[in-house]
Amino acid sequence: MSLIIKNANLLGSNITDIKINNEKIEAIGNNLDEKDSEIYDAENKLVLPGGIDVHTHMSLDLGEYVAVDDFHTGTRAAAHGGTTCIVDHIAFGPKESYVSEMIEHYHELANNKAIIDYSFHGAVQDARDETLKQIEHLHINDGIVSEKIYTTYGGKLNDAEILKILKKAKETGTIICIHCENDGSIQELREEAEEQGNLDPIYHAKTRPAETEAEAINRLIYLSEIAGFPKLYIVHTSTELGLREIIKARKRGVKNLFCETCTQYLMLNESKYIDGGNEEAIKYIMAPPLRKQSDQDFLWEGIRNGDVDVVATDHCPFFYEKEKLPHKDNFMTCPGGVPGVEERVELIITEGLRRGIELERLVEVLMINPSKIFGLYPRKGNIIPGADADIIVLDEKEYTIKQDNRHSIVDYTTYEGMNSDYEVSTVLCRGNFILKDGEYLGKQGYGKFIKRKFDE
Repeated sequence: MSLIIKNANLLGSNITDIKINNEKIEAIGNNLDEKDSEIYDAENKLVLPGGIDVHTHMSLDLGEYVAVDDFHTGTRAAAHGGTTCIVDHIAFGPKESYVSEMIEHYHELANNKAIIDYSFHGAVQDARDETLKQIEHLHINDGIVSEKIYTTYGGKLNDAEILKILKKAKETGTIICIHCENDGSIQELREEAEEQGNLDPIYHAKTRPAETEAEAINRLIYLSEIAGFPKLYIVHTSTELGLREIIKARKRGVKNLFCETCTQYLMLNESKYIDGGNEEAIKYIMAPPLRKQSDQDFLWEGIRNGDVDVVATDHCPFFYEKEKLPHKDNFMTCPGGVPGVEERVELIITEGLRRGIELERLVEVLMINPSKIFGLYPRKGNIIPGADADIIVLDEKEYTIKQDNRHSIVDYTTYEGMNSDYEVSTVLCRGNFILKDGEYLGKQGYGKFIKRKFDE
């Protein structure tokens, strides 16, 4: 049986009907044939494409700690917040392992668990010949068209290794996602802080200053230029300095350069490391850290004028009481990461509209651009005939985000007490109701792995 969504306020600008058949959007318009169709009346509510979050960390294994949301609980939370597809950044395997082994492991982690559709970014920690071959194989055969590399942490690469990977990405069309922080500077500042006993949460921000992000972004852009402009995607851009490097590069002609920021850098600032004392501040240990209000405002302007391409979450939750709070007096030992996969769509639409940004632009950074950049388009991220029927319905009503209305397994929300002007009430993934007028209908294992490709 087909489904017709009637009276949809599509993208906030057009009252229309949407017909769904065999998991796809069949037609959009008025006076659609309703024979043998289930009818869902959207009552002039705001109807948008399902959200796409291209930066999550489900079951991320850091060794001593593992992110507490798996592909069931994490995608359940995502669905309640209007996200119908994620692309997860996988963990590194053992030092000598290859990226393909971890992709296989993640298929095991996600299979028969996910509520919504999903894919993976590879994670590359070396530039061996076999690794370069696997980047190509995964791109062509397995639908893994993106790989992540780091300039800090244990799996960081040096510039020579990065250049080899960028050259291979140029050959294959693979998009390289980069965590940009200057590792040497951070290590020196952390050692200095430790020697001086400066271990309160605010020093997490002070030891990862904006310059460490901007320098690494600048360096990676020039390396991409040497490699012939492969697709380069800067993850979780958090500072004005970092975004200015991207803007300058584009102005001088750098191609295939994409910028992501995250909900936390748009909604919170570094006052969280001071207000409420260490017990509250320790919740917000993440990398990059929260920044100044001026950085936040500049990132919002970047969304307004098109300098920021994507808003994702970097969802990586750890239990507050058991895993965060014990480190309140030593930020260095605290597991880094915060929850956020549920709040992204509601908060970014709310705050964006309050700031006078057009809804169309917000839909671009939340749905359309992630889909286009990462090889999901036109199947995902839009409402057109032939696309997957990933559709969300939002009620225009103010409500308060708090822990007791969240759906992650974690024991706190990063956005406690914030008010949203919109609440996701109905969610369809491939034409099936995951949420219907607030009633949860999701089924564990319904989500499918999506092989991604670029139409080039």
